[in-house]
Amino acid sequence: MKKSRKAMIIRFVLENIFSFGERKEFNTLPNNRLKTLESHKYDVGDFHLLKLSALYGANGAGKSNLFKAMFLLQKLVLDQKIPFPLKESQFKFNKGKDIPQLLAVEFIQEGTPFYYGIELIGERVATEELYISGLGYQKDRLLFDRKTDKNENTTIQYADEFQNDEKFRLLNSILLEEFVEPKQPVLKLLANRDNKFLADVKNAFRWFSETLQIITPSSRPMALAHRIDVDSEFKHYAEDMMCSFNLGIASLTTEKSPIEEFFGKDNENELNELIKRVEESPKKMVGVRIRTGDEINLVKENGEIWAKSLKVGHKGKDGVEVKFDLIDESDGTIRLLDFVPAFKSVISEPKVFMIDEIERSIHPLLIKELVKKFSHDPKTKGQLIFTTHESNLLDQELFRQDEIWFAEKNQDGATDLYSLSDFKEHKTIDIRKGYLNGRYGSIPFLGNFKDLNWHEYVTQQEPTL
Repeated sequence: MKKSRKAMIIRFVLENIFSFGERKEFNTLPNNRLKTLESHKYDVGDFHLLKLSALYGANGAGKSNLFKAMFLLQKLVLDQKIPFPLKESQFKFNKGKDIPQLLAVEFIQEGTPFYYGIELIGERVATEELYISGLGYQKDRLLFDRKTDKNENTTIQYADEFQNDEKFRLLNSILLEEFVEPKQPVLKLLANRDNKFLADVKNAFRWFSETLQIITPSSRPMALAHRIDVDSEFKHYAEDMMCSFNLGIASLTTEKSPIEEFFGKDNENELNELIKRVEESPKKMVGVRIRTGDEINLVKENGEIWAKSLKVGHKGKDGVEVKFDLIDESDGTIRLLDFVPAFKSVISEPKVFMIDEIERSIHPLLIKELVKKFSHDPKTKGQLIFTTHESNLLDQELFRQDEIWFAEKNQDGATDLYSLSDFKEHKTIDIRKGYLNGRYGSIPFLGNFKDLNWHEYVTQQEPTL
């Protein structure tokens, strides 16, 4: 199979977690009957994947839970421990504590398709498996299959060529005896081994550590000050993008000073702790939040540690430019700054960006233009997947029908996932109008709201302040 795209997501499967009861799947596979927006189909050899997906749903329908589950799967893999939100996160209407929770993802990394799945029972990693996926055309090829029983005994099965190698068998016995823990996944542990048999495992791990990028509603711009300081091309791109939003922004600059000068020497213990964090970080850089709310990048360069902060330039009526701290900017401006590196990456690199509530704090017309820019660009390389309530984006000139997904609670209180392409609508129909009229479900049911008599609960005059 030829491989022209290096890194993408194919599907995400989850079961018995948050609002998902029965097994549900989200995927980026195109519907073959649809012939619109052909440029949205990335060629990955013998099949195609879509570059854009939007997930709609009423408040409480569970659309953000899909992203939350992927975010926690990523943390589970990278941190090698079960994140706190995953504990006690079973679907509440399921009875019994021994029902497994499944998180599984099929993806492509460096041209190789993988399937990685993990099952949790309580805080035990009951099953963890990694395969090179056959994509339905060939047989899947085992890389490892880990089992941990209720007595917390762990075994790992590998492909025959692994298990027949004496040195690898010795390595595996050491890992099982000294490193493998019942509550921890082993993907990162195996990926960090310098062994020829684990090259594919290392490659699969990079999808979680490098390719997958998740932006939550509470995300703040990360490492922008440093990148603008050292990358002139990115600085010009960031300024052009922010200026095009017509927010009154004239420039983006970095203010830089030695760490001792920035924080002062009054609290030597705190200063030493920050220096230690920088020295121990793989990239010699950490982000810290200071009392004003601004994030400062601490970076070691040329043997010295610097504190870098982002400054946003605005021009007044007399043309004089004044520098503002990030904390002085609106929530919408900060949210857009978070998108600057995201869109730079997703248009030029094979990255997977998942953005929860993409329209948060941003004007509807502005977010539509941003999505339109990505939709109509034939040279993009990454995938953009987001949740939204913004009905103005429901436009068949921006999306294929198989790129629009809905989340809706069923009668059992569980989240259901389905695509607009399931409805077989004509390519000229006004899908925004149909959505708002409830044609596809996934909207709030407001039938009883008009009957709410909220004055009934007012028993006395409210106190004045």
